[in-house]
Amino acid sequence: MPSQILPISHRGSPPAIQTAAASILIKTEIDNDDPAASLIVSSKFEDDDDKTASLSPLLSRASSYTTINPINNFYQQRRRRTASDSSLSSLSEGGSRRQSISRSVGHAAADTFLVTRLSFKLLRYLGVGYRWILRFLALGCYAVLLMPGFIQVGYNYFFSSQIRRGIVYGDQPRNRLDLYLPKTTDGDGPKPVIAFITGGAWIIGYKAWGSLLGQQLSERDIIVACIDYRNFPQGTIGDMVQDASQGISFVCNNISEYGGDPNRIYLMGQSAGAHIAACALLEQAIKESGEGESTTWSVSQIKAYFGLSGGYNLLDLIDYFNSRGLYRSLFLSIMEGEQSLRKYSPEVMVQDPDIKNAVSLLPPIILFHGTADYSIPADASKDFAETLQRVGVRGESILYEGKTHTDLFLQDPMRGGSDEMFEDLVSIIHADDSESRAKDAVAPRRRRLVPEFMIKLARSVSPF
Repeated sequence: MPSQILPISHRGSPPAIQTAAASILIKTEIDNDDPAASLIVSSKFEDDDDKTASLSPLLSRASSYTTINPINNFYQQRRRRTASDSSLSSLSEGGSRRQSISRSVGHAAADTFLVTRLSFKLLRYLGVGYRWILRFLALGCYAVLLMPGFIQVGYNYFFSSQIRRGIVYGDQPRNRLDLYLPKTTDGDGPKPVIAFITGGAWIIGYKAWGSLLGQQLSERDIIVACIDYRNFPQGTIGDMVQDASQGISFVCNNISEYGGDPNRIYLMGQSAGAHIAACALLEQAIKESGEGESTTWSVSQIKAYFGLSGGYNLLDLIDYFNSRGLYRSLFLSIMEGEQSLRKYSPEVMVQDPDIKNAVSLLPPIILFHGTADYSIPADASKDFAETLQRVGVRGESILYEGKTHTDLFLQDPMRGGSDEMFEDLVSIIHADDSESRAKDAVAPRRRRLVPEFMIKLARSVSPF
């Protein structure tokens, strides 16, 4: 549960100086599941202690100031109070800046620790054979080559005022989401919203993986909510789908408070996140078509679903994943056993005549995939789209010739300029908004984040 902050004023101070700077914050509860919480609280208390110590001389001088002439005394006390309030205001602003920096550093340290822990967790579960040693070496080279882009994206992630990090949407570990908000101007109406589920092989998924996409979409007046979820072994596929569904529910029910349009909410997932999001959408449709099912959001609130480089038929993919190093025994543990593969295969499930009513509730489904993707073959999206069309759902696959698993999500966005998949996505979202389309037509070209030769080298060594 989110912790509460209680303001407590210094009761012994004169009313004239009981400003915001003369308050202390007491944290009544710390969420043990959020590693950043303890770091932030620690730095806040240190700042407040320093601030309290620096206030003591001001308080004593103000309270002991006297004069013989009562008229002069009144004006001198007034001037003194004004000077004291100015000093307190200055201290308050400085303290706020220090707290903001400390909070950002705390988030950075906690997130770095989490990323490192996830990487070692992946290594532990995949084994230490030569194949995975080579892949981790390739991953290290890949990350180094794209580091100029990662640094710029990371700086904005931690220090941009348009990004709201770590919003709590549930009571389970990792039930957090990040919001990427557009710059607003007077008269702007509510913005379209994408609820985004990041990928990570069901093991190393993390909300910050969607930061590049979130930042670039927010520049086109689209709000992005990157939803975090429990990974294996912290949870299995059922837990991941549950977390995603709860995050989607939070977006549907609360996004208007952040300037989002509740009538223009889109669901999107990338790689494993595309699979999780599709499962959550279908599961919600099944609940709504049943009797007596309690739901906190509706499939009708989702205007369309976008799947990016996802896999939707686990029965077809399990052997392929095994050949790629996501071994069968591990994959079955993630998916709760072989008996659950069908349940968590949206392509298979939509063909079940018993849930025909649920399938009819599904929104339009658009699937993006690169033809050179060897992590998840492009046929996964193509076959799912064709199956959806056969059962009466509006489904479409858009294939990008020669694009790999990471081209569409990382390399192409870091190149800057025009990005075919990105422009396709934006054009679909803004299809019914002539004003936004006009802005898109004159939008400045996205700047390059990484030199071209480094992008090409990264692509050649990519383990994905």
